[in-house]
Parts: sequence; C-alpha cells; structure tokens
Amino acid sequence: MRMYDLIMKKRNGGELTTEEINFFVDGYTKGEIPDYQVSALMMAIYFNKMNKRETADLTTAIVDSGEVVDLSSINGIKVDKHSTGGVGDTTTLILGPMVAAAGVPVAKFSGRGLGHTGGTIDKLESFDGFSVEVSIKEFINNVNGIGIAIGGQTANLAPADKKLYALRDVTATVDNMSLIASSIMSKKIASGADAIVLDVKTGSGAFMKEEDDSFALAQEMVDIGTHVGRQTIGVITNMDQPLGLAIGNALEVIEAIETLKGNGPDDLTDLCLTLGSHMLVLGGKADTAEEARKILQGIIEDGSGVRKLKELVKAQGGNPDFIDDVSLLPGASFIEDVKAPVDGFVEGIKADDIGIAALILGAGRETKESDIDLGVGIMLEKKVGDQVKKGDVIARIYANDTSKVETSREKLLGAYSFRDREVIKPTLIRGVVTKNGIEKY
Repeated sequence: MRMYDLIMKKRNGGELTTEEINFFVDGYTKGEIPDYQVSALMMAIYFNKMNKRETADLTTAIVDSGEVVDLSSINGIKVDKHSTGGVGDTTTLILGPMVAAAGVPVAKFSGRGLGHTGGTIDKLESFDGFSVEVSIKEFINNVNGIGIAIGGQTANLAPADKKLYALRDVTATVDNMSLIASSIMSKKIASGADAIVLDVKTGSGAFMKEEDDSFALAQEMVDIGTHVGRQTIGVITNMDQPLGLAIGNALEVIEAIETLKGNGPDDLTDLCLTLGSHMLVLGGKADTAEEARKILQGIIEDGSGVRKLKELVKAQGGNPDFIDDVSLLPGASFIEDVKAPVDGFVEGIKADDIGIAALILGAGRETKESDIDLGVGIMLEKKVGDQVKKGDVIARIYANDTSKVETSREKLLGAYSFRDREVIKPTLIRGVVTKNGIEKY
C-alpha cells in the first residue's frame, strides 16, 4: 500500500477503505509517513469530504493510535460532556458536581485552554493545591468514592489526533466536518465514557458560525458515537454572546459556585439544567428530560451540588475553603468600569471580541507556552436585550497589568452594539440531535 495512491484516490473523489485509513493514521503516528504527504491527503479530504463510514473509521483509527482508558471498574453508566468551545463556558464546573450528586458517575478528562481563557483544568487550579495529575487508579477510586474526578488528558490519549490537528492548523484544513468530528469524538471515546452529551455552539463566538453547520456537525458526531456503540446526544446552543456574565478563570469559578447555589445567570443555569438533564437520562437516573431537570433543580436547592464540588476539590488536593470564601481565589489588583456610550438597548455582543478582550488582560494563552493570570478577566453587567442609559456600567475589567487595560477596553466596547428600539433576547437552546434525527426549537 502506498500513500501516493491514497492521496490520488481521495483527490479524484474516491472512497478510502478501512484498511487505507488505518494505514495512513498508523504510519503517520509512528513517523513513517511524512508531513507533506499527509498534508496533501488532508487537503484532498477537505475538498472531497468523507462519507459517514469513512468518518467513523477515521475516528476509530485515531482512538486506536494510543491508550484507551478502561473505566469498566467504575460502577454505573459513565456519562461525559463535551463543549465545542465558546466564551464564558464554565459548565463543567457546575454540571460535574450536579450530575455526580444525582448519582451518575462523572469521570472526565479535560485539557488546558488555548485562546480566550483557560480550560477546565486551568479554572480548577484557581483552588490552591488542586491537581489533575492523578493516576488512573486514584481517578477510578475517586469516582467510585465520591462520584466524580477530573483528570488531565495524557499524551497517550489519541496521539494521532494531536499530530493531525497540528498539521491541519498550519495547512488551512481545520474546518472540515469529518475532520472536526473525528478529532472531538476520538478523544471522548478514548476517555472511556459509556455515553456522551455534546454541547455544540453556534454563532459569533463559536467555531461554527452558522446554525445549519452546527446541526450538521452535531449529526456527524452523533453518527460516530452511534457507530461505535456509545449513546450520544448533541445540544445546539447559542454563542452569539458570551455565556453567563464572567469571562476569566477565577471569575468563572466564582460564577460556577454561585450557580450551584441557585444565584447564577439565567442562561448559564438553563444550559446546565438542559445538558445535565440529558446526562441523567443517559445515565439511567431519569426516564425523561423533564423528570431529570426537577432532580437537578432539587440538587441546587438543597445545596448538594456545592457540597459535591467541595468533595471534588478536596479529593484532588485543593482547598475547599475557597468555595465558602471566594476572596481566597486569585484576584485582580485593578478594576475598571466600562460604560455605555449611548441611551438605548444592547443589540449585540460579539462573543469572540469579548474573549479577545479577556485574552489581552492575560486570561488566556496566545501560545501553548503562555502563562495565564487566573485572577483577571471581564464581568458583563449588560447583555443582549437589556436597556441602558448613557453612563451605565455595561462591563467591568479585572486587571493586574494596567498597561493592558486601554487595549482591552477598546476591544470590549467595540464588541457591543446598541439601538434605540427594544431588542428581543436571543433563544439559548436551538435544538437537539439524536440518533433518531434533528429537532429544532
């Protein structure tokens, strides 16, 4: 078998066999096939696409390129959640404890952030001493003991995906549906979950800007999950403006704690209840999403979600006292109010620009080597549909380096648009994708 023949076959619109896909993934992972040939194949796939069978085979080949985590010794149905990104997305810190408190085991592997803010791991490291460097044995013991553990992704988890993504990133072949779907699902499948709930974002702050593309991506991933025997559901959610009010690591941790206490923003709370409901249904704790939602609302009301977060933090070496006294979390030395320039209503907030404003302050990473300032970020005071008067505070900047504030403020103000007529608040949940098809709201 020759790589040249695979490239020419896909260039001409042909269908790669399972054996051919396994050949190129295995050879590239081992360093036996050069970058330039895989680059050519990625470009051919970008233009001529893959069918559902090819996409599923590519996902399986990437999974098989490394370690597959064995979670069979964890009691119950393990349900994982994945978000395709966004701005202000702190759902894991809320969902994990809530779902675990409901009796569904949460065994989650997460990564660090590259972009607007840190990833789940970075946010959790706002708790002094918290560590994701736990052995698989400790990880499994924590899930069986308290119902939840969050670990860092190991280098041996889907190593082919890391190589392929790095190549796609520099060859303009990232945004192909099959390649995106196989990249995401390979890591979820290799992480050992029995069922997967996908939060697929759409809008200005999402990878998929168009709603139809987001539904198509969700369908692609649900098809892959179904093909390999994992129950999979995709929820399409709006990211035309940031989720919640906080953008920044410790700020998002505080917002997560407040949401678990029942004091969180309406959109963030609604999303967590929606995603969590599907997780409980897949985990066998409820027959319907409506029944599951009531269970989760009860967990917020009785405080068991907050208690579960404390157990998680303590079990992984962190200080749970930070949850009762959030002033112990990393903070900012300087806070500046950003005010509305006109009277009217907030017409739009470009989520990606808000994310960049937070990145400028140091809330995220521009490169893998960049250091994150866990205490900085942005708190929104006004969102789409809110009425404002000139001089009202629409957001607050939290900074530790005042030389970055002016640039961040300009980006933040530029993200807002206003008009003099009332604006309808956007719908957050746009639809659900299951193996049985698409339901749009």
